[in-house]
Amino acid sequence: MSARFQTRKWRRLDEPGLEVLHVRLEPDGILACSTVVHAGAEAFGMSYLWRLDRDWRTRRLELRLSGPSAETLRIERCDGSWQVNGRRRPDLAECEEIDLSATPFCNTLALRRLRGTGELTTLYVDLPSLQLSPSRQRYTALGGNRWKYTDLGIAKGFEANLDVDDEGLILAYEGLFETLE
Repeated sequence: MSARFQTRKWRRLDEPGLEVLHVRLEPDGILACSTVVHAGAEAFGMSYLWRLDRDWRTRRLELRLSGPSAETLRIERCDGSWQVNGRRRPDLAECEEIDLSATPFCNTLALRRLRGTGELTTLYVDLPSLQLSPSRQRYTALGGNRWKYTDLGIAKGFEANLDVDDEGLILAYEGLFETLE
């Protein structure tokens, strides 16, 4: 990151919603903390704390839903696999990174991991249900800071163009998110 601290604000385009993300470089990696308000048909609030290593790979994601259920979820990378709320999940071992459905920030992690056109399997977290499942994705470099996202798993056939800044943070996610100044 060019600065030690960065803030990004996104507005949802498909339903009412807003996210405010703060990303900070730390001595041992990167810390991303965010608040999401989704005011669509299935309204929820959420905050997350995402700890990444220096290569932008997930070490731990702590997520808290607000509202009647007020559920929490902790996902940690552990010995080549994943732990969810302290329990090993061998069914998720093939997952290379996390895809949190309510934020475009997770696309940054996939793009940084691939560093070009490629595919990966993500640990997809559906919100607000918190259901977890592996899901395959493809990212195609379109030149400059533009990418094409293709879902090959959970939402098979879904495609969208992504515009990113020089750090790989999403500026625009076609049909779903746009940056607010």
